[in-house]
Amino acid sequence: MMNHETTKAAPVALVIDDEPQIRRLLRVTLEANGYRVFDAATGSDGIAQVAQRRPDVVLLDLGLPDLEGMEVLKRLREWNRVPVIILSVRDREDDKVAALDAGADDYVTKPFNSAELLARLRAVLRHAQPQGADAIFRTSELEVDLSARVVRKHGQEIKLTPIEYSLLRLFVTHAGKVLTHRQLLTDVWGPKAVEQTHYLRVHIAHLREKIEKKPSHPELIITESAVGYRLLELE
Repeated sequence: MMNHETTKAAPVALVIDDEPQIRRLLRVTLEANGYRVFDAATGSDGIAQVAQRRPDVVLLDLGLPDLEGMEVLKRLREWNRVPVIILSVRDREDDKVAALDAGADDYVTKPFNSAELLARLRAVLRHAQPQGADAIFRTSELEVDLSARVVRKHGQEIKLTPIEYSLLRLFVTHAGKVLTHRQLLTDVWGPKAVEQTHYLRVHIAHLREKIEKKPSHPELIITESAVGYRLLELE
């Protein structure tokens, strides 16, 4: 009898980094975890390979010999929405914010932990496909039903203010991804509010009070210091 089960294609990762040892390390790590890996040592070659290879995810260094990684990211975002994770030794908050605001899906500082990087990869790949109107986010305690606009904790519906729900909806639709202060403020309050970070602190605190097990030690909405917030997916 023929087996008609289909085998899911391995995700394709493109590494754009000028350090041979980093490319080798990433190739070994990713291939051992089921990825097909291609690499490029320059920004120009990386852009060309995105068009040729159509990768599922790009790992991009900022310090490239021909083009700055930020320029590569900006050029990619002109025509392609492939998930991009920045891998860089630059750990300044303004570098992280600039990359995320320019369209990066995540930012990992070198040297990196392989297990953490693989978790970040899984998160961006899970959310690379548009979610349907009936998308539901679940953890062991929390359920967010976007189609019904209902939030439940331990099976009991909880009431959120319109702003709290707008924030939670953004987190759910970008779960696992860092959302910068600017992104959150612009989406919820509009572009004129981009400097009003105190709005966020107050409403995030109220939201945590309603959805977190221990609001003083949040496990869902995680603060990315001086950058923004991330909704952590509990696997």
